[in-house]
Amino acid sequence: MEVSISMPGDLHNHSTCSDGSVPIHRLPLMAARAGLDTMAISDHDTLLSVNYCYEHPVQDGVHLLPAAELTGYDHEHRHRVHLLCYYPDPENRELREHCDILRQRRNECGLQSAKEIEALYPQFRTEQALEYAKDSGVLFKSGIMEALHQLGLCDAVYGRLYSYLFGWEPRGVVLHQVKYPSVQEVLATAKAAGAVVVFAHPTVYKSMPLVRQLAKEGMIDGIEVEHPRNSPEDKAECAALCKQYGLIHTGGTDFHGANHKVPHPVGTCTTEEDQIARILELAHQRRGIDV
Repeated sequence: MEVSISMPGDLHNHSTCSDGSVPIHRLPLMAARAGLDTMAISDHDTLLSVNYCYEHPVQDGVHLLPAAELTGYDHEHRHRVHLLCYYPDPENRELREHCDILRQRRNECGLQSAKEIEALYPQFRTEQALEYAKDSGVLFKSGIMEALHQLGLCDAVYGRLYSYLFGWEPRGVVLHQVKYPSVQEVLATAKAAGAVVVFAHPTVYKSMPLVRQLAKEGMIDGIEVEHPRNSPEDKAECAALCKQYGLIHTGGTDFHGANHKVPHPVGTCTTEEDQIARILELAHQRRGIDV
């Protein structure tokens, strides 16, 4: 396998294939203009971005890494968990079932929330929010908020109205919680699909206890150390865990375009080329494919 990566890459980005605001075909040029050699488009619980990147391994001079950000639930600590899965097999049965189930569950929750919002705001119609789900096939909360934003009912996608409708503490008035598989189930799915698994943004869901456990048990291949929302303390510990257990040290912006409370452009957080090479090598070993 030849590895030709010569510059840092941004290994965590989202498009309209899930809850980002930018169509997937526009992301590579944004990476190129940021001076990046590599980009991973890692949409939530979908194979759309995976298949796109397999079909377009290089676009606008940028190497695209197929990836999906899979969601699980840590029952012990009562938090969601996001796992970045690089080079998964898109034909794997377990992975396809995971994506199908979460698409169905998200849509059930989203449609119920939208119905309740129609009663709160007569200007709003579910059909308008569904326009933002055309690429993904999923009615994400961000799509509902984009519709409300267009109607002039809020000044931002993730602002006060979002907290009122969908917040966790206090609980939003139209929030319906998606039932996620356990993190152990998601890890098994990722393993069955031959993916290289990196634990995403540990600070976001207060996941450091779980990261320590999974690193010690050899259940993950890497940790996303560089992320806009990781605390300095967690970043330092994650880097130490990577060194202690020989894990891959990654960085990603978690770009969502306009669908983000605090905007960060592509390339804000990056992964060094030697760590990208480790991902490629593991993918080659597990999948037997040239990458």
